[in-house]
Amino acid sequence: MERGRRRGVVDAATLGMNVPKTPRRSQAWFGPAGRDGFIHRSWLKNQGYPHDLLDGRPVIGICNTWSELTPCNGHFRELAEFVKRGVYEAGGFPLEFPVMSLGETMLRPTAMLFRNLASMDVEESIRGNPIDGVVLLMGCDKTTPSLVMGAASCDLPTIGLSGGPMLNGKFRGEDIGSGTGVWRMSEMVRAGELTMDEFAAAESCMHRSKGHCMTMGTASTMASMVEALGLALPENAAIPAADTRRNRLAQLTGRRIVEMVKDDLRLSRILTRQSFENAIRTNAAIGGSTNAVIHLLAIAGRIGVPLELDDWDRLGSAVPCLVDLQPSGRFLMEDFYYAGGLPAVLREILPLLHANALTVNGRSIGDNVGSAPCWNRDVIRTFDNPLKPAAGIAVVRGNLAPDGAVIKPSAASPHLLQHRGRAVVFETIEDFHARIDDESLDVDETCVLVLKNCGPRGYPGMAEVGNMPLPPKVLRKGITDMVRVSDARMSGTAYGTAVLHASPEAAAGGNLALVRDGDFIELDVPARRLHLDVPDAELARRRAAWSPPAPPPRGWTRLYVEHVQQAHLGADLDFLVGASGAGVARDSH
Repeated sequence: MERGRRRGVVDAATLGMNVPKTPRRSQAWFGPAGRDGFIHRSWLKNQGYPHDLLDGRPVIGICNTWSELTPCNGHFRELAEFVKRGVYEAGGFPLEFPVMSLGETMLRPTAMLFRNLASMDVEESIRGNPIDGVVLLMGCDKTTPSLVMGAASCDLPTIGLSGGPMLNGKFRGEDIGSGTGVWRMSEMVRAGELTMDEFAAAESCMHRSKGHCMTMGTASTMASMVEALGLALPENAAIPAADTRRNRLAQLTGRRIVEMVKDDLRLSRILTRQSFENAIRTNAAIGGSTNAVIHLLAIAGRIGVPLELDDWDRLGSAVPCLVDLQPSGRFLMEDFYYAGGLPAVLREILPLLHANALTVNGRSIGDNVGSAPCWNRDVIRTFDNPLKPAAGIAVVRGNLAPDGAVIKPSAASPHLLQHRGRAVVFETIEDFHARIDDESLDVDETCVLVLKNCGPRGYPGMAEVGNMPLPPKVLRKGITDMVRVSDARMSGTAYGTAVLHASPEAAAGGNLALVRDGDFIELDVPARRLHLDVPDAELARRRAAWSPPAPPPRGWTRLYVEHVQQAHLGADLDFLVGASGAGVARDSH
């Protein structure tokens, strides 16, 4: 043994390290007693960590999307400290690492262009580092799906922690919600009902605390999806960011991930077909964003769970909306939390759920919510007295979207769910902005606004421009909604009769590219039909004259356009579908 020690051939136990019976990933870095282990341990010690933190205890990576350019996540430095506190309490060793942060309000041309890139950052950061379990800090719209997608590709023990919504916006004695209030008030300005000075005064009143959108927009929806999937502790979705109970949840999350590592409770045991079905039905019950469709399809593709666009219609379209929240209703996320939050909703729809689906706390979702109270039935309705019946996502098909398009009936005008109208076509978003306010535009409220080239390839990135503002001359009549069709997405905070995610998109040669002014379009949501009333022979003639847009010249955008899937598949990159696991790669020296 002495000779072995002189040569540096000793094991971790000799160094006083408490090695578990089954070596953890991190011990491939910190466990060896020779040169390689020396290097990894010694360099980490330059931050002042004592040796016993490297003794084989679970190393927990805290994946942080903090950025001053992502206002929704601007408080994540503080939140991470509470996670670390919990990890230490449970006997783990927390190490925080940054990944690309996607700020919906700042990032151009759209944060969605970078969702898949950020997921690659997450995946490779987890796989390439000495991490045994992961805490995902997420808040703003695309930070949630990108982190879950990346973690799903690695399949380590993983738990999510959302940053929480802002406090209610307050303006002139009324509650105003992020996004929803902007769309409403901007239309009032365009209709001459609100001055620009009044509009500007609302800016500081709407966003008055840390946190993400306090409407049931995409951020709140995806936080709810994480909880419904079982990836977060109960109450994750709705605790306001400014509420100290959010920090408490962070500390409990830190404690729990250590136990998950010890139990080897991996992501693949949580993200099952049952959990995705639960999430789809939950999305309907909360009046969630259409963006959840594209994100859950992508996450399922990463973890290897078969999930299709039609599952959204089949499983969720008949589920009633129980939550009276903007944009579908009146209240905001702060009210939702005080009323009982997502656990109260899940208890109400528990007969529709797979109650035995496992969650990160080691209990079933049924056990978690079986006795969840509701404190305000104005905010969270009963199943027998819903806000809106059959309010889940509907999938429509036809020659205008043979692979499907989606619409959110709970945010649409009932009288427009069956409609036939003349198309007013905009080739690009720039074309739309240039002409929509033109008083000479040949349009009235019976028309169908059509926007092209805003899908995954066309924008590129599939921006949230599908809720097109109405022409001022229509607004002045008191009309607040029209049928709109596009290959774009819509902000979860938006509302209106907007048919979205038309697939294939225009830039990929879908029939949307062939629509011309004056064509008639028929929308029949009850029949799940979206039809362009143009003969096949005429469409063939138009197609022969059509040419695809030129690809971007270089960089990420070029790679994205060449490999992005269509919306009905989740708009992931084709080579990222599936998982690579978290096997330890060869050493770096």
